[in-house]
Amino acid sequence: MRYVSPDAQWRQYNKIMVMPVSFWGSEEERLSAPVRQALADYFRSTLVTHVREKFEVVDQPGPGVMKLQVAITDAETATPVLRTVSMVVPQARALNTLKYLATGTYGFVGSAQGEAEVTDSVTGQVLAAVMDRRVGGGSLKTAAQWQWGDAKNAMDAWAAQATDRLAAWTSGTASP
Repeated sequence: MRYVSPDAQWRQYNKIMVMPVSFWGSEEERLSAPVRQALADYFRSTLVTHVREKFEVVDQPGPGVMKLQVAITDAETATPVLRTVSMVVPQARALNTLKYLATGTYGFVGSAQGEAEVTDSVTGQVLAAVMDRRVGGGSLKTAAQWQWGDAKNAMDAWAAQATDRLAAWTSGTASP
């Protein structure tokens, strides 16, 4: 799901503030504080690494500065050994495929859900907002995924996608 303001003047932005990533939702009850903090820190670090390739990253509001706020709203661990078995052993893979056909997800995979908002750092005008959920896949190359690998992959994909879209919009090479 996404919203892009029809009034946004994207070409005026060339800097970005990446706020600390927060953790919201019922996962706060299931995940320990250190795990939540580690996921939030990883996501922010990944975002900064990606956006730094296309924008100047700043820590103060000002003209031409977008503010990116992100929240993790759900995260689930994969079950590594069972995931590997369900992907490699033919009979288990067949059952896993049936689960996918019935539910749209494979067994023992992890996932992440997040929300983001991009605002003008001075006026607070909402420029864009998005919500997305990603679930681990069923390919053999991901069979040996570590417990938070699927969530990490989702965060990596979101950071790259956000950077590419914002860069395209601010440069005028694409319209929202």
